Amino acid sequence: MKFSFISLFDDIIKNYFKHSILSKAIKNNLIEIETLNLRDFSQNKHNTVDDTVYGGGNGQLLNVEPLVKSLEKLKNSHIIFLTPAGKTFTQKDAKRLSKKSHITFVCGRYEGFDERAIELMANEVLSIGDYVLTGGELASLSMCDAISRNISEVLSNKALEEESFNEDILEYPSFTKPQVFNEVKIPSILSSGNHKKIEEYRHKVAILKTKYHRVDLYSDYRLRKTDYRKKL
Repeated sequence: MKFSFISLFDDIIKNYFKHSILSKAIKNNLIEIETLNLRDFSQNKHNTVDDTVYGGGNGQLLNVEPLVKSLEKLKNSHIIFLTPAGKTFTQKDAKRLSKKSHITFVCGRYEGFDERAIELMANEVLSIGDYVLTGGELASLSMCDAISRNISEVLSNKALEEESFNEDILEYPSFTKPQVFNEVKIPSILSSGNHKKIEEYRHKVAILKTKYHRVDLYSDYRLRKTDYRKKL
């Protein structure tokens, strides 16, 4: 799968993929990363890609021309603009988008984009939450990371099954050595060697953890279970 990033700061993107699981995924040809610097598509001799906002207002806005020209270079790509106005990205989106062959993230800066670029070129507009960042690079990397983890062979099937948000619940609490720290012990069932009991325990505490930390997810989980029982 190929990921392209339209950005003013492509080094931020490149450096992220030098480490860990995604670095291995690139080496194994499971994912491909491409960066396009927006200044390379500037329409003037100074390579500027931003200007003042019509009607007045603070800050600068990214011009429509270089944005459209950079995206026209990418054929048959699913184009995602990163903006707080977009739908909040979720694990369901990560799974859905992992089936695409080519995704392009458009990373905003300053006060954002000329709205015409979104109208002309966007397939989707997404956000990672109701807050404002300095630029879209961090948001695009978060999405790319989450999507990549759902691509076949990037992670083992078992690891994917146990990830948080599968089945609308959080992942169970995990522990490592020592067994006792500051007089707090790990649950004895985890060192029992009874894998069936351990699996049952983990599922139970995952539900309790979700109920405590994420009432919204727990409500969705309960509703889904109720609907399933009604169909039986």
